[in-house]
Amino acid sequence: MFKKIAVGISGGVDSAVAALLLKQRGYEVHGVFMQNWDIMDEKGTCTLQADYNDALYVARKLDIKLHHVNFVKHYWNEVFCALVKEYESGFTPNPDVLCNRNIKFNYFLEYAKTKLQADAIATGHYARNTFGLFLENYDPEKNAKLLLAKDAVKDQTFFLCQIPQNALKQCMFPLGDLTKNMVKKIANANGLEKISRKPESMGICFIGSRNFQEFIQDYIKDEPGDFVDIDTGQVMGKHKGIHQWTLGQRARLGGLPVAYFIARKDVEKNIIYIASGTKHPILYTNLFFTSEPYWIYSKPKDLEENYILDCQFKFQHTQHWVPCKICQSTSGLTVKLNTYKRAVTAGQYAVFAKDGECLGSAKIVNSGVTNFHTSICIIWNV
Repeated sequence: MFKKIAVGISGGVDSAVAALLLKQRGYEVHGVFMQNWDIMDEKGTCTLQADYNDALYVARKLDIKLHHVNFVKHYWNEVFCALVKEYESGFTPNPDVLCNRNIKFNYFLEYAKTKLQADAIATGHYARNTFGLFLENYDPEKNAKLLLAKDAVKDQTFFLCQIPQNALKQCMFPLGDLTKNMVKKIANANGLEKISRKPESMGICFIGSRNFQEFIQDYIKDEPGDFVDIDTGQVMGKHKGIHQWTLGQRARLGGLPVAYFIARKDVEKNIIYIASGTKHPILYTNLFFTSEPYWIYSKPKDLEENYILDCQFKFQHTQHWVPCKICQSTSGLTVKLNTYKRAVTAGQYAVFAKDGECLGSAKIVNSGVTNFHTSICIIWNV
Protein backbone atom coordinates (compact mmCIF):
# COMPACT_ATOMS: atom_id res chain seq x y z
CA MET A 1 0.00 0.00 0.00
CA PHE A 2 2.74 2.45 1.00
CA LYS A 3 5.78 2.50 -1.26
CA LYS A 4 7.17 6.03 -1.42
CA ILE A 5 7.91 7.66 1.95
CA ALA A 6 9.10 11.20 2.65
CA VAL A 7 11.06 11.35 5.89
CA GLY A 8 12.08 14.53 7.65
CA ILE A 9 15.87 14.57 8.04
CA SER A 10 17.32 17.16 10.41
CA GLY A 11 20.95 16.07 10.46
CA GLY A 12 20.55 14.31 13.81
CA VAL A 13 20.81 10.64 14.70
CA ASP A 14 17.09 10.04 15.29
CA SER A 15 15.92 11.11 11.84
CA ALA A 16 18.94 9.38 10.27
CA VAL A 17 18.05 6.03 11.84
CA ALA A 18 14.37 6.51 10.97
CA ALA A 19 15.40 6.89 7.31
CA LEU A 20 17.72 3.89 7.57
CA LEU A 21 14.98 1.63 8.95
CA LEU A 22 12.63 2.70 6.17
CA LYS A 23 15.31 1.95 3.57
CA GLN A 24 15.96 -1.47 5.10
CA ARG A 25 12.27 -2.33 4.80
CA GLY A 26 12.39 -1.68 1.07
CA TYR A 27 10.57 1.65 0.84
CA GLU A 28 11.48 4.28 -1.74
CA VAL A 29 12.76 6.85 0.73
CA HIS A 30 13.05 10.57 0.07
CA GLY A 31 14.67 12.79 2.70
CA VAL A 32 13.28 16.27 3.35
CA PHE A 33 15.34 18.91 5.12
CA MET A 34 13.01 21.59 6.47
CA GLN A 35 14.48 25.08 6.79
CA ASN A 36 12.42 26.96 9.35
CA TRP A 37 14.82 29.70 10.46
CA ASP A 38 17.50 31.72 8.67
CA ILE A 39 18.58 34.47 11.07
CA MET A 40 22.13 34.40 12.44
CA ASP A 41 22.70 34.21 16.18
CA GLU A 42 24.55 36.75 18.31
CA LYS A 43 27.91 35.41 17.07
CA GLY A 44 26.97 35.97 13.45
CA THR A 45 26.53 32.27 12.74
CA CYS A 46 23.59 30.07 11.81
CA THR A 47 23.64 26.34 12.47
CA LEU A 48 21.41 25.76 9.47
CA GLN A 49 24.26 25.07 7.04
CA ALA A 50 25.99 22.65 9.43
CA ASP A 51 22.73 20.76 9.97
CA TYR A 52 22.07 20.66 6.23
CA ASN A 53 25.58 19.33 5.61
CA ASP A 54 24.92 16.56 8.13
CA ALA A 55 21.59 15.80 6.46
CA LEU A 56 23.40 15.55 3.11
CA TYR A 57 25.94 13.22 4.70
CA VAL A 58 23.12 10.95 5.92
CA ALA A 59 21.40 10.97 2.53
CA ARG A 60 24.61 10.01 0.74
CA LYS A 61 25.36 7.26 3.25
CA LEU A 62 21.87 5.82 2.77
CA ASP A 63 21.82 6.48 -0.98
CA ILE A 64 18.59 8.46 -0.87
CA LYS A 65 17.65 11.78 -2.42
CA LEU A 66 17.50 14.82 -0.12
CA HIS A 67 15.07 17.66 -0.82
CA HIS A 68 15.64 21.08 0.75
CA VAL A 69 12.36 22.89 1.40
CA ASN A 70 12.10 26.43 2.77
CA PHE A 71 9.39 26.98 5.37
CA VAL A 72 10.90 30.16 6.84
CA LYS A 73 7.92 32.40 5.98
CA HIS A 74 5.46 29.80 7.24
CA TYR A 75 7.39 29.45 10.51
CA TRP A 76 7.68 33.20 10.96
CA ASN A 77 3.98 33.86 10.35
CA GLU A 78 2.45 30.86 12.10
CA VAL A 79 4.89 30.06 14.89
CA PHE A 80 7.26 32.89 15.71
CA CYS A 81 4.81 35.81 15.39
CA ALA A 82 2.32 33.89 17.51
CA LEU A 83 5.05 33.28 20.09
CA VAL A 84 5.93 36.99 20.27
CA LYS A 85 2.25 37.94 20.66
CA GLU A 86 1.86 35.45 23.50
CA TYR A 87 4.89 36.85 25.34
CA GLU A 88 3.55 40.39 24.92
CA SER A 89 0.34 39.20 26.60
CA GLY A 90 2.24 37.78 29.58
CA PHE A 91 1.99 34.12 28.57
CA THR A 92 4.77 31.56 28.10
CA PRO A 93 4.14 29.62 24.86
CA ASN A 94 5.76 26.45 23.52
CA PRO A 95 7.12 26.96 19.98
CA ASP A 96 7.92 23.27 19.48
CA VAL A 97 4.26 22.28 19.82
CA LEU A 98 3.25 25.02 17.37
CA CYS A 99 6.00 24.02 14.93
CA ASN A 100 4.86 20.41 14.87
CA ARG A 101 1.20 21.34 14.44
CA ASN A 102 1.63 24.09 11.84
CA ILE A 103 4.81 23.17 9.98
CA LYS A 104 6.02 19.57 10.28
CA PHE A 105 2.58 17.94 10.27
CA ASN A 106 0.94 20.41 7.95
CA TYR A 107 3.17 21.97 5.30
CA PHE A 108 5.62 19.06 5.34
CA LEU A 109 2.77 16.62 4.73
CA GLU A 110 1.38 18.84 1.96
CA TYR A 111 4.81 19.10 0.32
CA ALA A 112 5.37 15.35 0.54
CA LYS A 113 1.99 14.49 -0.96
CA THR A 114 1.82 17.13 -3.70
CA LYS A 115 5.43 17.80 -4.69
CA LEU A 116 6.98 14.37 -4.08
CA GLN A 117 3.82 12.27 -4.61
CA ALA A 118 4.73 10.37 -1.44
CA ASP A 119 2.31 7.81 -0.04
CA ALA A 120 3.10 8.77 3.56
CA ILE A 121 5.53 10.72 5.73
CA ALA A 122 7.85 9.62 8.53
CA THR A 123 9.79 11.36 11.31
CA GLY A 124 12.36 10.49 13.95
CA HIS A 125 10.03 11.27 16.84
CA TYR A 126 9.86 8.81 19.72
CA ALA A 127 6.15 8.07 19.46
CA ARG A 128 3.79 5.37 18.21
CA ASN A 129 0.61 5.11 16.20
CA THR A 130 -2.22 2.59 16.46
CA PHE A 131 -1.81 2.05 12.73
CA GLY A 132 1.65 0.59 13.44
CA LEU A 133 5.20 1.89 13.27
CA PHE A 134 5.09 1.54 9.47
CA LEU A 135 1.30 1.98 9.06
CA GLU A 136 0.90 -1.76 8.60
CA ASN A 137 -2.56 -1.53 10.24
CA TYR A 138 -3.70 1.49 8.22
CA ASP A 139 -7.44 1.90 7.83
CA PRO A 140 -8.67 4.94 5.88
CA GLU A 141 -12.09 4.65 7.52
CA LYS A 142 -10.75 5.02 11.08
CA ASN A 143 -8.94 7.62 13.14
CA ALA A 144 -5.50 6.84 14.60
CA LYS A 145 -4.46 7.13 18.23
CA LEU A 146 -1.13 8.63 19.29
CA LEU A 147 0.62 6.23 21.66
CA LEU A 148 3.49 6.89 24.04
CA ALA A 149 6.92 5.62 22.97
CA LYS A 150 8.60 2.59 24.51
CA ASP A 151 11.42 4.81 25.82
CA ALA A 152 9.63 6.76 28.55
CA VAL A 153 12.53 9.18 28.95
CA LYS A 154 12.72 10.05 25.25
CA ASP A 155 8.97 9.90 24.58
CA GLN A 156 8.07 12.95 22.46
CA THR A 157 4.30 12.73 22.35
CA PHE A 158 4.28 15.89 24.49
CA PHE A 159 5.46 17.83 21.43
CA LEU A 160 2.90 16.06 19.23
CA CYS A 161 -0.07 16.88 21.47
CA GLN A 162 -1.66 19.06 18.78
CA ILE A 163 -0.91 16.82 15.79
CA PRO A 164 -3.69 16.95 13.17
CA GLN A 165 -5.52 13.66 12.75
CA ASN A 166 -5.04 13.74 8.98
CA ALA A 167 -1.26 13.84 9.45
CA LEU A 168 -1.16 11.21 12.19
CA LYS A 169 -3.03 8.75 9.97
CA GLN A 170 -0.34 9.13 7.31
CA CYS A 171 2.77 9.25 9.50
CA MET A 172 5.24 6.49 10.34
CA PHE A 173 7.25 6.61 13.59
CA PRO A 174 10.01 4.01 13.02
CA LEU A 175 11.65 4.72 16.42
CA GLY A 176 8.54 4.16 18.52
CA ASP A 177 9.64 0.79 19.92
CA LEU A 178 13.31 1.74 20.34
CA THR A 179 15.32 3.34 23.12
CA LYS A 180 17.87 6.07 22.49
CA ASN A 181 20.72 3.63 23.19
CA MET A 182 19.31 1.21 20.62
CA VAL A 183 19.07 4.01 18.04
CA LYS A 184 22.72 4.96 18.57
CA LYS A 185 23.81 1.33 18.28
CA ILE A 186 21.93 1.00 14.99
CA ALA A 187 23.59 4.18 13.72
CA ASN A 188 27.07 2.99 14.71
CA ALA A 189 26.52 -0.41 13.10
CA ASN A 190 25.56 1.21 9.79
CA GLY A 191 28.34 3.72 9.25
CA LEU A 192 26.64 6.69 10.90
CA GLU A 193 29.08 7.09 13.81
CA LYS A 194 29.66 10.75 12.93
CA ILE A 195 25.97 11.51 13.32
CA SER A 196 25.65 9.34 16.41
CA ARG A 197 28.36 11.38 18.16
CA LYS A 198 26.69 14.68 17.33
CA PRO A 199 25.51 16.55 20.47
CA GLU A 200 21.75 16.47 20.92
CA SER A 201 20.01 19.78 20.28
CA MET A 202 18.40 21.25 23.38
CA GLY A 203 16.20 24.27 24.02
CA ILE A 204 14.63 26.65 21.54
CA CYS A 205 16.55 26.38 18.28
CA PHE A 206 16.45 30.00 17.19
CA ILE A 207 17.77 31.57 20.40
CA GLY A 208 21.34 30.26 20.09
CA SER A 209 23.57 30.57 23.16
CA ARG A 210 21.97 33.80 24.34
CA ASN A 211 19.79 33.83 27.42
CA PHE A 212 16.13 34.41 26.71
CA GLN A 213 16.01 37.99 28.03
CA GLU A 214 18.70 39.08 25.58
CA PHE A 215 16.98 37.34 22.68
CA ILE A 216 13.44 38.60 23.20
CA GLN A 217 14.64 42.23 23.46
CA ASP A 218 15.20 42.16 19.70
CA TYR A 219 11.48 41.59 19.09
CA ILE A 220 9.56 43.15 22.00
CA LYS A 221 10.18 46.65 23.31
CA ASP A 222 11.21 46.87 26.96
CA GLU A 223 8.57 48.29 29.27
CA PRO A 224 10.08 48.68 32.76
CA GLY A 225 7.88 48.01 35.75
CA ASP A 226 7.96 46.97 39.40
CA PHE A 227 8.82 43.71 41.11
CA VAL A 228 6.36 43.59 44.03
CA ASP A 229 6.47 41.24 47.00
CA ILE A 230 3.20 39.29 46.78
CA ASP A 231 3.02 38.95 50.58
CA THR A 232 3.79 42.52 51.66
CA GLY A 233 3.02 44.65 48.60
CA GLN A 234 6.47 46.21 48.89
CA VAL A 235 8.32 47.20 45.70
CA MET A 236 11.48 45.10 45.64
CA GLY A 237 13.05 46.24 42.39
CA LYS A 238 12.54 46.97 38.70
CA HIS A 239 12.06 44.67 35.69
CA LYS A 240 12.56 45.55 32.01
CA GLY A 241 9.42 43.90 30.75
CA ILE A 242 6.85 41.26 31.67
CA HIS A 243 7.71 39.34 28.48
CA GLN A 244 11.18 38.54 29.84
CA TRP A 245 9.96 36.48 32.79
CA THR A 246 8.03 33.28 33.36
CA LEU A 247 6.31 31.80 36.40
CA GLY A 248 8.65 30.10 38.87
CA GLN A 249 11.80 31.72 37.46
CA ARG A 250 14.29 33.29 39.86
CA ALA A 251 13.99 37.09 39.82
CA ARG A 252 17.74 37.62 40.36
CA LEU A 253 17.44 40.68 42.59
CA GLY A 254 20.71 41.58 44.26
CA GLY A 255 21.29 42.58 47.84
CA LEU A 256 18.42 40.60 49.35
CA PRO A 257 18.79 37.98 52.10
CA VAL A 258 16.53 35.46 50.31
CA ALA A 259 15.89 34.55 46.69
CA TYR A 260 12.66 35.68 45.05
CA PHE A 261 10.72 33.90 42.31
CA ILE A 262 8.12 35.01 39.78
CA ALA A 263 4.66 34.31 41.23
CA ARG A 264 2.13 36.30 39.18
CA LYS A 265 2.00 38.86 36.35
CA ASP A 266 -0.34 41.83 36.07
CA VAL A 267 -0.10 42.77 32.40
CA GLU A 268 -2.36 45.83 32.64
CA LYS A 269 -0.38 47.40 35.49
CA ASN A 270 2.96 46.02 34.25
CA ILE A 271 3.67 44.51 37.67
CA ILE A 272 5.45 41.24 38.37
CA TYR A 273 4.59 39.80 41.76
CA ILE A 274 7.40 37.81 43.35
CA ALA A 275 7.51 35.36 46.24
CA SER A 276 10.34 34.70 48.67
CA GLY A 277 11.80 31.20 48.49
CA THR A 278 11.56 28.59 45.79
CA LYS A 279 9.00 26.61 47.83
CA HIS A 280 6.64 29.48 48.56
CA PRO A 281 3.05 28.12 48.58
CA ILE A 282 1.85 30.62 45.95
CA LEU A 283 4.13 28.91 43.41
CA TYR A 284 2.22 25.63 43.77
CA THR A 285 -1.25 24.61 42.70
CA ASN A 286 -3.35 21.51 42.19
CA LEU A 287 -6.07 23.29 40.24
CA PHE A 288 -6.00 25.12 36.91
CA PHE A 289 -8.15 26.05 33.93
CA THR A 290 -7.59 25.73 30.20
CA SER A 291 -8.93 26.89 26.87
CA GLU A 292 -10.93 24.50 24.68
CA PRO A 293 -9.03 21.19 24.39
CA TYR A 294 -7.84 19.48 21.24
CA TRP A 295 -8.46 15.71 21.30
CA ILE A 296 -6.25 13.77 18.88
CA TYR A 297 -8.48 10.71 18.40
CA SER A 298 -11.83 11.87 19.75
CA LYS A 299 -13.32 13.39 22.87
CA PRO A 300 -12.92 10.83 25.70
CA LYS A 301 -16.15 8.97 26.50
CA ASP A 302 -15.79 9.69 30.21
CA LEU A 303 -16.13 13.40 29.53
CA GLU A 304 -19.17 12.75 27.36
CA GLU A 305 -20.91 10.35 29.74
CA ASN A 306 -19.62 10.93 33.29
CA TYR A 307 -18.32 14.50 33.07
CA ILE A 308 -15.09 13.48 34.84
CA LEU A 309 -12.06 11.93 33.21
CA ASP A 310 -9.33 10.28 35.26
CA CYS A 311 -6.06 10.56 33.36
CA GLN A 312 -2.50 11.89 33.59
CA PHE A 313 -1.04 15.33 33.03
CA LYS A 314 2.22 17.14 32.29
CA PHE A 315 3.04 20.62 31.00
CA GLN A 316 6.76 20.15 30.33
CA HIS A 317 8.42 17.44 28.28
CA THR A 318 10.91 16.46 31.00
CA GLN A 319 8.29 16.07 33.73
CA HIS A 320 6.75 12.85 34.97
CA TRP A 321 3.07 12.23 34.31
CA VAL A 322 0.86 13.25 37.25
CA PRO A 323 -2.59 11.69 37.94
CA CYS A 324 -5.45 14.15 37.55
CA LYS A 325 -9.17 14.56 37.09
CA ILE A 326 -10.64 16.83 34.43
CA CYS A 327 -14.11 18.07 33.60
CA GLN A 328 -15.53 20.13 30.76
CA SER A 329 -16.58 23.72 31.42
CA THR A 330 -18.29 26.21 29.16
CA SER A 331 -14.97 27.60 27.92
CA GLY A 332 -12.45 24.80 28.37
CA LEU A 333 -11.34 22.33 31.00
CA THR A 334 -11.04 22.43 34.77
CA VAL A 335 -8.14 20.25 35.91
CA LYS A 336 -7.57 18.96 39.45
CA LEU A 337 -4.21 17.29 40.10
CA ASN A 338 -3.67 14.56 42.67
CA THR A 339 -0.64 16.45 43.89
CA TYR A 340 0.58 20.04 43.89
CA LYS A 341 2.79 21.15 40.99
CA ARG A 342 5.14 24.11 40.92
CA ALA A 343 4.86 26.89 38.35
CA VAL A 344 1.91 25.68 36.29
CA THR A 345 2.31 28.36 33.66
CA ALA A 346 -0.28 30.17 31.56
CA GLY A 347 0.41 29.75 27.85
CA GLN A 348 1.95 26.32 28.19
CA TYR A 349 0.09 23.24 26.95
CA ALA A 350 -1.51 20.90 29.44
CA VAL A 351 -1.00 17.49 27.84
CA PHE A 352 -3.16 14.53 28.85
CA ALA A 353 -2.53 10.79 28.59
CA LYS A 354 -4.27 7.59 29.67
CA ASP A 355 -3.38 3.91 29.36
CA GLY A 356 -0.37 4.64 27.17
CA GLU A 357 -2.24 6.99 24.83
CA CYS A 358 -1.63 10.72 24.39
CA LEU A 359 -5.20 12.02 24.38
CA GLY A 360 -4.54 15.61 23.41
CA SER A 361 -3.95 18.96 25.04
CA ALA A 362 -5.28 22.38 25.95
CA LYS A 363 -3.58 25.70 26.59
CA ILE A 364 -3.36 26.65 30.27
CA VAL A 365 -5.23 29.90 30.95
CA ASN A 366 -4.71 30.37 34.67
CA SER A 367 -4.24 28.41 37.87
CA GLY A 368 -5.18 28.39 41.53
CA VAL A 369 -8.48 28.66 43.42
CA THR A 370 -8.20 32.45 43.43
CA ASN A 371 -8.95 32.34 39.70
CA PHE A 372 -12.06 30.20 40.07
CA HIS A 373 -15.17 31.67 38.45
CA THR A 374 -18.78 30.72 39.08
CA SER A 375 -19.54 29.59 35.54
CA ILE A 376 -17.46 26.48 36.19
CA CYS A 377 -19.12 23.73 38.16
CA ILE A 378 -16.57 21.48 39.86
CA ILE A 379 -18.09 18.16 40.69
CA TRP A 380 -15.43 17.01 43.13
CA ASN A 381 -14.17 18.41 46.39
CA VAL A 382 -11.33 20.90 45.81
